[in-house]
Amino acid sequence: MQYPAANTLVVRKVFRTLKDSCFAQLKWAIHRLGVEAWWDIKESPLEMTYRPTGQKILFRGLDDPLKVTSITVEVGVLCWVWIEEAYEISREADFDMLNESVRGECPPGLFKQITLTFNPWNEHHWMKKRFFDAPDAETLAITTNYTCNEWLDDADRRVFEDMRERNPRRYRVAGLGEWGIVDGLVYENFEEKPFSLDEIRALKSVRSAFGLDYGYTNDPTAFVALLIDTSARTIWVFDEIYERGMSNERIAEAIIKAGYAKEKIRADSAEPKSTARLYSLGLSRIEAARKGKDSINNGIDFIQDYKIFIHPRCVNFITEISNYTWDTDSKTGQKINKPIDDFNHLMDAMRYALEDFMKPAHFSFE
Repeated sequence: MQYPAANTLVVRKVFRTLKDSCFAQLKWAIHRLGVEAWWDIKESPLEMTYRPTGQKILFRGLDDPLKVTSITVEVGVLCWVWIEEAYEISREADFDMLNESVRGECPPGLFKQITLTFNPWNEHHWMKKRFFDAPDAETLAITTNYTCNEWLDDADRRVFEDMRERNPRRYRVAGLGEWGIVDGLVYENFEEKPFSLDEIRALKSVRSAFGLDYGYTNDPTAFVALLIDTSARTIWVFDEIYERGMSNERIAEAIIKAGYAKEKIRADSAEPKSTARLYSLGLSRIEAARKGKDSINNGIDFIQDYKIFIHPRCVNFITEISNYTWDTDSKTGQKINKPIDDFNHLMDAMRYALEDFMKPAHFSFE
């Protein structure tokens, strides 16, 4: 609003994640500033227009590169780009493509700027080397944390204080902004790779599988959709639902909307009431996963024998599997044969989903 010829592009790796994150946050900001009367906010297409000038805030996902690289604005120039959850962009080439698309001269008084915001989960991410370890003269790298966030209330701060006690590893990254050290991955047999769902489904030996792990306040509800070929020992992960604060009604609504109402879904057996409720809400083939001795490690052993291809749109699955490590003995500092109790919601859902493909059939997962 202070720069009459400027336009902004807001980007996340997957377009569908924008509406409930950046779009909602900017609506909140417009309301907070008390300037709703000057803004037109549309959900189809997803955009915001400043009425006095026609300037726009545009929203795009990197899952549709043509729409990102071919952006034009009617008024002024595209000056600024905000990339939220930039950690999701695992390929530096995808960022370069976006960076190269913001070109052209700026009128006097304007400037070009790309802002990346993220939690630094993995010290091996390309952003650390490029922007923090060896930044060029055009880069400003700042680490902030919740202690300097003036918008948080007491309830927000308690979330981080509880995290400090309950999950120190996550607190160091999400709370303090320190780079996460990833050592001893449970799964090293995965690859992020685009693939055609129809082509994979056409293979005679391929079967589908669906898993659900319950969460609510601190942990997300996690649903995963995948395909498996036991003869080729290959798993394709093609869809996910990942959200906190979901009631059973919202879980059912999301799964039905995604088109999986008639699929066989294996759900966390720790919440039989939730599973029964989802059944009554239309998920007629949902079942509780079976429990058994050493179920987690048995499931991990099974999955480790497979090659896992993850579709780029499954950003939460990629984040979890890239940070799912073996735990450490607090006294010796040595890795133990037990995974950490973090980054495991979609990992658990994957194990539930694959229950029927494991032998012997008498064990499953917790």
